[in-house]
Amino acid sequence: MMTTGTSYRRALGYRLGRGLGVCVAGLLAAVLATTALAGDTERRQAKRIHDRLTGVPPSEAVLDALEQSIIANGGSGVAAAQLTIDPLQNPRAVNFYTVTLKNFASPWTNEEQSTFVPLNDYSATVIGMIRDDVPFNELLSADILYAGAGGLAGVAAYSPANNDHYQDLEDLHYDLSDPAVLQSNAQSTLNGIPASATAGVVTSRAAAEAFFVAGTNRAMFRFTLINHLCTDLEPLKDNTRPPDRIRQDVSRSPGGDSRIFLNSCVGCHAGMDPMAQAYAYYEYNQSSGRLEYTPGVVQPKYLINADNFRDGYVTADDHWDNYWRSGRNANLGWGSEIPAAQRNGAKSLGRELAGSAAFARCQGIKVYRAVCLAEPSESDLTALLAASNFATTYKMKDLFANAADACKGN
Repeated sequence: MMTTGTSYRRALGYRLGRGLGVCVAGLLAAVLATTALAGDTERRQAKRIHDRLTGVPPSEAVLDALEQSIIANGGSGVAAAQLTIDPLQNPRAVNFYTVTLKNFASPWTNEEQSTFVPLNDYSATVIGMIRDDVPFNELLSADILYAGAGGLAGVAAYSPANNDHYQDLEDLHYDLSDPAVLQSNAQSTLNGIPASATAGVVTSRAAAEAFFVAGTNRAMFRFTLINHLCTDLEPLKDNTRPPDRIRQDVSRSPGGDSRIFLNSCVGCHAGMDPMAQAYAYYEYNQSSGRLEYTPGVVQPKYLINADNFRDGYVTADDHWDNYWRSGRNANLGWGSEIPAAQRNGAKSLGRELAGSAAFARCQGIKVYRAVCLAEPSESDLTALLAASNFATTYKMKDLFANAADACKGN
C-alpha cells in the first residue's frame, strides 16, 4: 500500500506532467498558427487597408485583388489602397466617401468639433474635392461648392438658407462617390456671393453659421487655424509683433492692469486682428439663415465696444496683413508673399493660409490619425508627405493611400 506521501508525489508528478503537456501543445499550436499567418501576410495587410479606409470588410474577390496587388508591387500597399477607394473597381468604396470622409470633415464644420452632425455644404465640398482630385490647397479660396444633382428623388432643392438639401442626401443614403449624384458648382452661382468674395469652405453656409455668426469674426480665423493648420492661437503667441492693428474692443488694461495686455492679449491679437480683417464684409444672418456679404461696408461687429480703447484700430475695409511672416511664427512656412494690393478679403487670405507648409503638414497629420488611428511621429509625417508628394500635388487620395500603406502592418 502506498503511503500518503507517495500518493501525493505521484499525483503531483502527474499533474505537472499533464500541465507541461498542455503548455507544449499550446506552444506548438501558437508556432503553427504564426507560421500559417506568416505565409498570409499580404492578405492580412490587404484586409487591414480595406478596413481602415472604408470601415467595412472587402468581398472575397476584392480581397484577392488587393492581396495580389501588394504581392505584385513588392509589398507596397499604395496601389491596393487606391483600388480600395475606387468605386469603379470596388463597390464598397462608397463607404470611403459617405462615411470615412464625412466623418473626417464633419468636426471642421462646428465649434464643438463634433463628428455627429449632418452632412452639409462644407463637408460635402470636402468629399467632392477629394473624390475629384481637386488640389486641396484650393479648399480655403476656390469658387467651389458641391451639391446634389438636380431632380434626385426625395431631395429638396439646394437652398443657401437651410441645410435641407444635404440632410436629404444623407438620410436617403445617396452615393456620394457617384459624380452623377454629388456635383461641383461655382459657389457664386448658388449662394449669390460674387466670385471674387468666395473662399471655398470658408464661405460655405455651414462655416458661416458656425464661425461668422455674431461675435467679431475672429472665430472664423481661429477655427481655420485649428482645422487646417493644426494649431491654435496660444502656441502662436508672439509679443514682439506690432500692436497697431488691434481693434478698439480689446482693452489695453484688462481689470486695470496693462501688464495682462502686454504679456498675454497682445501676443494673439497683434497677429490675428490684421488677418481677421479679411472677413470684415461677412456676416451670418440668423433670421434669413444665409451668409451675407456687404462689399465696401464693414460689418458693425468690427466696430463694437469702441470705448474699451478709443485709440485702437478702426477697421475701414477688408485689407489684411500677415505680421507672422516675421518672428517666431515664420516657422509655419509661409509661401510666396501675396502683393499688398491683392491682400483684400477672404479669398486671398485663404491662399495665404493654404500656401503654408503648416497647411500641408496638417493634412498629413489628420489623414494619418484617421487611417492609422494614432498620432504620427515626426519621421512618420515626413515620410508620408514625401511618399505622396502632397506639398506639390495636394491630392488627398494619394495621402490616404500612402497612409494606409504606412500602417498596413507586417
